[in-house]
Amino acid sequence: MNQETKDRIKKVIEERIRPGIKGDGGDIELVEVTDDGVVRVQLKGACAHCPFSSMTLAIGVEQTLKELFPEVVRVDPVI
Repeated sequence: MNQETKDRIKKVIEERIRPGIKGDGGDIELVEVTDDGVVRVQLKGACAHCPFSSMTLAIGVEQTLKELFPEVVRVDPVI
């Protein structure tokens, strides 16, 4: 994956995904985007230990990124 795409993924997380998560008392940090399409993020605040965090990652984060970036294979949480 090229650097331009990685930068665009970061921007989408910061501008589209993060505000919704912050609205629920949590936060999200982009840790890494690998060359093979794996996005690694860390959930923080209220989302860090929420029992629904896996749903947030799958439905809120992964689905959004896959729709916008076909290169994204999956989103993995970093603890």
